Amino acid sequence: MHNELVLIFDFGSQFAQLIARRVRELNVFCQIVRHDLSPERVKELNPKGIILSGGPASVYEPGAPHCDPAIFDLGIPVLGICYGMQLVCQAMGGKVGGGSHTREYGRATLKVNDANTLFRGYPVESTVWMSHGDQVQATAGFVPLAETDTCPLAAVKHTSKPVFGLQFHPEVSHTPHGGQILANFLRDVCGCSGAWKMTSFIDRTVADIKAKVGNKRVICGLSGGVDSSVCAALLVKAIGPQVACIYVDNGLMREGETEVVRHTFRDWFKADLHAVDAGQRFLGELNGVTDPQEKRKIIGRVFIDVFKHEAKSIPDAHFLAQGTLYPDVIESGGSADGPAATIKLHHNVGGLPKELGFELIEPLRDLFKDEVRRLGLELGLPEEVVWRHPFPGPGLAVRCLGEVTPEKLAVLRKCDTIFLEELHRTGWYRKTSQAFAVLLPVQSVGVMGDGRTYENTVALRCVQTDDFMTADWSHLPHDLLARVSTAIINRVKGVNRVVYDVSSKPPATIEWE
Repeated sequence: MHNELVLIFDFGSQFAQLIARRVRELNVFCQIVRHDLSPERVKELNPKGIILSGGPASVYEPGAPHCDPAIFDLGIPVLGICYGMQLVCQAMGGKVGGGSHTREYGRATLKVNDANTLFRGYPVESTVWMSHGDQVQATAGFVPLAETDTCPLAAVKHTSKPVFGLQFHPEVSHTPHGGQILANFLRDVCGCSGAWKMTSFIDRTVADIKAKVGNKRVICGLSGGVDSSVCAALLVKAIGPQVACIYVDNGLMREGETEVVRHTFRDWFKADLHAVDAGQRFLGELNGVTDPQEKRKIIGRVFIDVFKHEAKSIPDAHFLAQGTLYPDVIESGGSADGPAATIKLHHNVGGLPKELGFELIEPLRDLFKDEVRRLGLELGLPEEVVWRHPFPGPGLAVRCLGEVTPEKLAVLRKCDTIFLEELHRTGWYRKTSQAFAVLLPVQSVGVMGDGRTYENTVALRCVQTDDFMTADWSHLPHDLLARVSTAIINRVKGVNRVVYDVSSKPPATIEWE
């Protein structure tokens, strides 16, 4: 599929996906693979380079993950990062050890001794990010390139093979010039031209879809979110009227969500859009239900029933498309060469492909979220769709704590809209990753005018994150929060108290239910 491929061997690093994103940002395609990928499979994939990730283990411990050392004899350039450096040095005759004098965590000052290859154009002294308890203590066939005060072998290269090691992490933002090192490795050592761009991805993927689909029809499930919208737009570009988009309005959507979907795909893209108004059915099934997991199960079951019924009205449909992204593939163990550990079970549209006998199409499965957004802009999707914050599958049902009723949803939508409008107005929406209001099953005493009130409490949640696996609460300006609180209490009848959620994930989750 790709003329230039870099493989990232995953040894359990929390930064493996970040390494991949940094390589992609340099317009080189890469894939994360399991650490024990065989030399035969590596030769078959024919990569331009290999990057060995960090990891939590010690290379000298029994059971520590290792790769086949024969990979280092294939003539393919190798860059080991942290654990990866220790692994390659040990495999080639070096010694790795631990102890109080080898630990280094946080920022350190790197001094470059050899400005060629990896450090071409790099500052002589700079800040790097360290996170290791072991160090390479002796090398065989390697020469030092850089050092810190406590790590004399902070970077090394082999004397006769294109094999390099870095004890620090060039992929994190705390290493300000780390991108220069990765660029030098990819360009100067691996010989990559950096030709992997979004326009070439579109051309190749459109051709692949046409070849696979032929004259059959494809059903695409639209949720109104970024991933499904970009997936649908790509399919419309590839096969036009052969794609039918099904959007199920479950009555639990954000303010104006359905109108945006209708305008974007029916009016703008001229797509065959099937918008199903099933709000009454969903709310009827949720009547009296307060348990969060029970809500999710009901919504999932009813969604499948509604989707299946509408799908039967589309003749000659043989394929079902969904907006699965590369992190989903990695974390669900969905790649034959990828890491074996399954972090989560992932399926955007439940068991629909199997139930309906459809063949699955996932045109975004090679892309990260930021790449999907760039793809959406290339395809002509409006910015308000491309940059829309994520929205949970069960919709507002998991932001309306306790029983879900039309009256409570109306209050929640108004509060949510006020919050998001203020974030847009002040420029904070694009600075944050996800923001929303939550209607709590809590009433409190208040005073409005000369009378006492006993009304609802609304929580505001706003987080910043790169991967949504961990997240920190957004430190919004106090005057912004004050304006939102005042507007909600003044304009939304039934609310007399607004609170702000300052919990990080973990230990909290992003959503409240």
